[in-house]
Amino acid sequence: HVWPQLSILSGRMTLTARGAEEPVIRADNMRLDVALLPLLSHQLQVKQVMLKGAVIQLTPKTEAVRDSAAPVVPHDNTLPQAPEDRGWSYDVRQLQVADSVLFFQHENGEQVTVRDIRLQMEQDENHRATVDFSGRINRDQRDLALSFSATVQGGDYPHSLKADFSQLSWQLRGAELPPDGINGQGSLQASWQEDGKTLRFDNLNLMASGSTLTGNGSVVLGDRPDWSLDLHATTLNLDSLLAPSSPATDSSASQQGQSQTRPLRPVIADSDEREDYQSLRGFNGRMALSADQLQWRGLNFTQVQSEISNQQGLLTVSKMQGNLDGGQLSLPGTLDARGDTPQATFQPALQNVEIGSLIKAFNYSLNLTGKLSLTGEFSGTRIDADDFRRHWQGQAQLQMADTRTEGLNFQQLVQQAVERSTNVRAQENYDNATRLDSVSSQLTLDNGLVTLNRLQGQSDVMAMTGEGQLDLQKENCDMRFNVRVLGGWKGEGKLIDRLKQTAIPLRIYGDWQSLSYSLQVDQILRKQLQDEAKQRLNDWVERNKGSKESKDAKKLLDKL
Repeated sequence: HVWPQLSILSGRMTLTARGAEEPVIRADNMRLDVALLPLLSHQLQVKQVMLKGAVIQLTPKTEAVRDSAAPVVPHDNTLPQAPEDRGWSYDVRQLQVADSVLFFQHENGEQVTVRDIRLQMEQDENHRATVDFSGRINRDQRDLALSFSATVQGGDYPHSLKADFSQLSWQLRGAELPPDGINGQGSLQASWQEDGKTLRFDNLNLMASGSTLTGNGSVVLGDRPDWSLDLHATTLNLDSLLAPSSPATDSSASQQGQSQTRPLRPVIADSDEREDYQSLRGFNGRMALSADQLQWRGLNFTQVQSEISNQQGLLTVSKMQGNLDGGQLSLPGTLDARGDTPQATFQPALQNVEIGSLIKAFNYSLNLTGKLSLTGEFSGTRIDADDFRRHWQGQAQLQMADTRTEGLNFQQLVQQAVERSTNVRAQENYDNATRLDSVSSQLTLDNGLVTLNRLQGQSDVMAMTGEGQLDLQKENCDMRFNVRVLGGWKGEGKLIDRLKQTAIPLRIYGDWQSLSYSLQVDQILRKQLQDEAKQRLNDWVERNKGSKESKDAKKLLDKL
């Protein structure tokens, strides 16, 4: 049976809390659907409220102000509330809002504007409600379109409030985001406890741009919100969630002729990284995140485990580890943003990680592959790949296995130079790369300049020591080696035996993509011949002591 109702149309209207500076709601049009029969007994029973073109303000200026003459309720009042004081502050069955705007602002906080609001809400006598909402938030040249369907239990409001979001979807586009934006959907259960000022999220299940995330979390609201998050991702694709690396970090790619023209993204005026770090001072938090698979900068990590905490600006990464390319990687560290200048310090530990993957991921043009193991400590002021290339400092001890450096074959260079200076011949070798079974070195990083000391390398055909520098910004190097070629010679002989024991100075310098070299084979061979001649002459003198010829030979040795 349909009960008769009466629709009341009004023009511009406002709703203002007692003592507030500004109205909570302003609307161009409002329609009230009221029950007709109660009007006969002078009762107004509103069944539905419809607002169009409304401006809703939830700001400090729209809050009610207590009359100074009103009595104050004691804080220790433990009397139970009457039923009529519990639940929502209105008994409207249905609320519909269209083409409206919401302004939301905490005290001394930034204002958030939600536009194009469409809201349909219906509740029963027990304050169980169904809510359908859609709207857009535009901020910092980014646009967020958000919609959801939820069931809300408000029977115990304001003490508690529960909501089950069954259909949550969003689309985020704009500056410093992937070209296609971020699209996602999900579900969660949320609850609010007034006594502890605690908002909880349970059964969180989100999917966005190729990533899936589950877990739970909570936040205790106060002067400094305190967050706690426990999350797990079966797949976490950061490459589809984060903006591509800036052109400043891609200089090496252009040298390889592999760069692609990227559309310029608008620059956000207040996107200073240090300002972002200062926001860490405003909250405390703890997060445990695990991921079965994680993709970042084209690197495919597995079995990722992380534990991160923030204490008023001191961000501590107590655990950050995972598997990469058959090896293991750990990256604990801290970011201290409590002072005027942020300070980041990390202690990387790598074991048998493919160095070629790292070089490619961070857009360096070195043609080097091998299994890298490294322990060290590095520090800087910004956690950024380009800033690491330019402004970080640190030290590390590294070892590599099964390395291959394309472009120059050290063994071949030495043997070809020896062939030009002597009658010694080498076996044919057409490989344009230097292979080593093992390499070790001490590494120092200082504002983009990498210094390698005590470098040692070994293979079955070559042994070498060395030192030198690599410039990460200019992508050039100046390295000095002492190379002993142990194999690859044709035949046997004293000269070959002597060459196997002789360290040939080799200098490698210039741009990484067009390296130059210099060898000092002639000088070394001449010195070897001189030393051999002196040794033979000295032996003859020793055998013929006292003779006139030996005295003349001795004088000649002294001149040499």
